[in-house]
Formats: sequence, structure tokens, C-alpha cells
Amino acid sequence: MQPRLSLSGVTKRFGSVTVLHDVSLTVMPGQVHGLLGENGAGKSTLLNILSGVLPRSSGALTIDGAAVAIASPRDAAAAGIAMIHQELQQVPELSVAQNIFLGASLRRMGGMIVDRSAQEAEARRILAPLDASIDVTAPVRSLRVAQRQIVEIAKALRANARIIAMDEPTSSLTPAEFERLVVVIEKLAAQGVSVIYVSHKMDEVFRLCQAATILRDGRLIGQVDLPQTPVARVIELMVGRELVHVAHNSFATDRVVAQVRGLSRGRAVRDVSFALHAGEVLGIAGLVGSGRTELLRLIAGVDRADSGVVMVNGVEVAGTSPRARIAAGFGLVPEERKRDGIVRHRPIASNVGLPAMRAFSRAGVIRRAFLKARTEALMRQVNLRPLDVTRPIGSFSGGNQQKAIIGRWLAAGTRIFLFDEPTRGIDVGAKAEIYDLIERLAAEGRAVIVVSSELPEVIRVSDRVLVMQEGRVSATLAGAEISEAAIARAAIPNRQTGTIA
Repeated sequence: MQPRLSLSGVTKRFGSVTVLHDVSLTVMPGQVHGLLGENGAGKSTLLNILSGVLPRSSGALTIDGAAVAIASPRDAAAAGIAMIHQELQQVPELSVAQNIFLGASLRRMGGMIVDRSAQEAEARRILAPLDASIDVTAPVRSLRVAQRQIVEIAKALRANARIIAMDEPTSSLTPAEFERLVVVIEKLAAQGVSVIYVSHKMDEVFRLCQAATILRDGRLIGQVDLPQTPVARVIELMVGRELVHVAHNSFATDRVVAQVRGLSRGRAVRDVSFALHAGEVLGIAGLVGSGRTELLRLIAGVDRADSGVVMVNGVEVAGTSPRARIAAGFGLVPEERKRDGIVRHRPIASNVGLPAMRAFSRAGVIRRAFLKARTEALMRQVNLRPLDVTRPIGSFSGGNQQKAIIGRWLAAGTRIFLFDEPTRGIDVGAKAEIYDLIERLAAEGRAVIVVSSELPEVIRVSDRVLVMQEGRVSATLAGAEISEAAIARAAIPNRQTGTIA
């Protein structure tokens, strides 16, 4: 069978710097093909070349055996290539149908007027086998993330895409929504559409993909047949070393450093109480909508509670604002890192200094040399790569952005760290580093709370696990009591069948 897509010797240079070295890739018709590698491996560069965002410096590209020149996204679309970005490229205020036909409107009266009725009818036809429940007249902003992704897939099908590249498509999906996406992808493959699937989640990759191309440091490491390759071997190829499983080490003490008493906000968080100890890592698990993130936001002062108190060292924290909670020793590493955690276009040093800028100032003027030196010292501690604190934080990988945020709270003297989905969108190698950093914080006597959708992650890092159900604490597990089964039993209302998310 002739390959649907073939890349041969693709190289990309920016000036004297080569970011992709002689990369080749083959994708067959109807194949779901994984593109794997750590952050910074070259996956995004390769996808940008394929989708026409970047020109390749050298190399060849063929589709169904014919050489193709792609110099722009329009060229890529004409060649049958569609890209579904992690951050969806949509106009939220426009309708579903308008987004599907964005840039290619159906018109009448000699092209003078957009034919909305025809667009809506065609949008319904395209969406029918994907998700017929989506209202084509509804604004895209009203849809769930999973539905918005399906709208992007419908847009690709409207353009007769033969190759669809998906970049981290499940980073914001629940397990149930992932299962729906699996069905959609399998339908696409059955129709002969080739899918290039980028994800850091190995369970997803092995569930969906038949083969995978592995990149490391901009170089091709190999193309593997996934059913015949152990997960550990794929990870080793990605990171260049064997990742050894490390058992959880506990540094929890008997000293209570913080208490939450009767914390409530509407039905999202209802009468939650617990104590947190020095050196302890407290995991919080539960279904989507159980109140995990909402609880963390209340503790951090991002949202205001209807009732309840937060105490540090036996004293109620005066004030409910983020400023008051930071002053009391709390630091939040938020779930939406790019939106809530960083100022993308500012340097690492500026981002690190944000909550403690007074400490880096004299007479109201920032001491930039001092800030830079202090930030560099902190970034060595968290192993930032590359160690360049003058670079915009947005140019770093997700794992390194997360390290910088941890360094920010170290600079602020934070004693109680609040992690919300600490490894979302982070590759397997960086995950291990984040786990090590969490353990080091605990070893230094700091207290840590970790909210995570991934049960193995909760179990890996936690001394205790607080399980939430419909806004309330349904169980607190410790030591040998902690298991996926025990967490699932406590998380699911009325012991009904469900999925942890």
C-alpha cells in the first residue's frame, strides 16, 4: 500500500541553529500515527512545517505518492492537511456553522451574500456521524472543549482533509470525553483519513495509535510498531534513558501548619475541613465537578468563600484575597498554566519576581541585577533548561514553565504549596522531575496539596488522599489504604459505575 504521507530528510534551521535534523516519517492511509518526544524534541516544529506555518529548510514531502510544496497554511489545506491545535483556533462569538466554514463561506446571489441556511444544513450533515447533538446555530463559546474539538474535526472534513494532525487533543478532556474522541478518531480512520496524534499520555497513545515516530532533540530516534513495543521501551527512546520507578518517600510530621474549617462556596464546595502537616503531601482526588479545583482556589484566595476559615499555625488568616493568602505563606500553581500562571512575553526573571517584587526593589525601583542573580540561583535548584532567565517564559516547554512557577513561590518564601494538575501537558521526563521537586519541598518541611486527575500521580506523591464527592469530603485515605479502587469507591456517588477524572 502506498503511504498517505511521507517526509524524507526534513531539516529546519533558524539562522545557524538547526532545530530539526534530517527527519523522516511515513503515515499510511487510515492509520493513527503517534508523534512522540519530550517537550522541545521538535514535534511542534515538524507539525508547523506540515501545516504550512514554517517552511522547511530542506527535505521532501509527498502525499499519496505526489510531491507537494507547502509554503502556507492555505497550501496545506489545499493538499488535504488539517491541524487541530491544543489551543483551538476558533472565533468564540461566531456560530458552530460559521466556524466550520470560516474562510470558505457558502454564498448566493453571485457571491454577494453568505448563505447561512446552506452552511447550517451542510454543517449538520458533516457533524451527524461525529456528534449530532451539537447545535450548529449555537456560538462556539457555549460548547464544551470536547465539542469544540469535534467542530474543528468537522471543519477539517469540510475541507476534505486526508491528514489530520492533533496536538495534545485531550489535555482538557475528561475520561468520558476522551472515550467519545476515541470513537470519532476510529470513524475517521475507517474512512481512510490518516491521523497524526501528539500526546504525552502513553495510555492514550497505545490505545489509539498503530505506530509512532519518536523524536529527541530535533532528531529522529526511530519509528516503532506500538503493539510490538513495550511502553517502557518507548519512554526510554523518548527521554534517552531508563526512567526508574521511585517509591513514595514520606516526610510528614505531626506538626499542623494549616487548617481548613467548614469551607463552603455554593454547591461547589460544602463544609470542607482538614488539617495539613509540615512535610506532608496531601492529594485531592474525585470526579470532574467534585470540587477539587474550586477548593484549591478558595484556599488560595482566588475565589471568596461563603463561609469557613483558613488557619496557619493556629491563627486565622486575616483577609481572603490572593495577596493575604500569599502573605500567609500560600502559593498556587494553577491548572491553566498559560492563562493563570505566567506572563508569556515577560522573561523568566520577571515572572519569578511577581509575588515578591518588593524584596527585589529599593525605593520603588527594581534591582534588576539582584533579581536576575536570585532567579538564576533558584532556577538551578529546579533544573530549568536552558538556564536563561532573560528569555520569555512563553518560549519554554510546559515542564520548564512549571519549574519557573515553583521557583516563583520559593522566591516568595512560600511554606504551603497548592498544585492544581501539576503535570498537565508535561512530558514523561519532566513529570519525574516535578515529582522530585514536590518531594524535595516536603523534605524541606514545606506542606503540599496536590489536585490531580491522574490517580497513579495522586498515589505516587501523596501521604494522605482526601477524596471529594459533590463538593464534600467523602473519605480520607492514608498509607496502605490508598489505592485506585479505594479512591474510586469514595469518589462515585451511590457506588454507581463511573469514571475518575
